[in-house]
Amino acid sequence: MFWVKLRLEEQLPSRASRDGVLFSGYPGYDTSVGWYQYDAAQIEEKVRRSLDEGFGAFKLKVGGSRDHDLSRARGLRKIAGDKATIMFDANQRWNLPDALRICGELGQFHPLWIEEPTHPDDILAHKKLAAQIAPLALALGEHVPNRVVFKNYLETGCVGFLQPDCTRLGGVSEFLTVSLLARKYGVPVVPHVGDMGQIHQHLVLFNHIALGNPEVFLEHIPHLNHYFVHPAEVTGGRYRTPQEPGSSSDLL
Repeated sequence: MFWVKLRLEEQLPSRASRDGVLFSGYPGYDTSVGWYQYDAAQIEEKVRRSLDEGFGAFKLKVGGSRDHDLSRARGLRKIAGDKATIMFDANQRWNLPDALRICGELGQFHPLWIEEPTHPDDILAHKKLAAQIAPLALALGEHVPNRVVFKNYLETGCVGFLQPDCTRLGGVSEFLTVSLLARKYGVPVVPHVGDMGQIHQHLVLFNHIALGNPEVFLEHIPHLNHYFVHPAEVTGGRYRTPQEPGSSSDLL
C-alpha cells in the first residue's frame, strides 16, 4: 500500500496537465468493423462509416487461413488509409510455429499490435515470438487471470500493450494493481472491453490522470449499449466523460 500511495503522490504535480482528457474525451478504437464473419464488402462499408464517425483506429480479426488473413488485412489497410492505426486480433488461434510465420507476414501492413497470437498461458511462447518479430508489438491480457501472471509477462519484456479486463480479473482492485505494475514496467494499458466499456471508460481516465499511464485509446464495442441506464457515449471517435455517479453499469 505504501508503494501505491507513493506512486499516486508522485503524479500529483503533473496531474493538471492530464485533466484535459475529461473535456476532450478519451479516444476509442473500433473493433466492430472487423469481425471474422464479415466479408470484404461488409468491412469496407463499416470502416467507411466509422471513419465518417471520427474513428482513426480499427481492429481486425485474423486467425484463419494465411491467404484469407492477408487478404483481409490488405483490404483494411487500403480502406482505412496509411494514416489510420490498425491492429490484428488472432484470439489465440495459432500455435507458436504458425504465429511466427503469419505475424511476420502481417507486419507488412504496419499494425500497431498483434493481439493474442497464441495460448495466454504460454508466456515463453510469447517471449520467443516477440523477440523474432520485433519491432512488431504483441498485445494480450483479456484471458490473463491475475496480477501474478501479468507480472510474469511484464518481466519477460514481451508485451507491448497490456489488456486487463476488470470483469475477468475479479474486480477493479485487481485491475488497478495490474495498471500499477504496467506503469512500473513502462507498458501502456489498453483494457479489453468486450461489451463492458461501461466500466473501463472510468478506469482509463483514472489510469491516465491519477497514475500517469499514457493516453492510448479504448476499445469500442456498442452491442449492449441499449441494456444500460447510462450507456457509454462515443462521439467523434472519443468516449465522452460520464457525468452520472457510479460505474455506468446500472441495467434497465
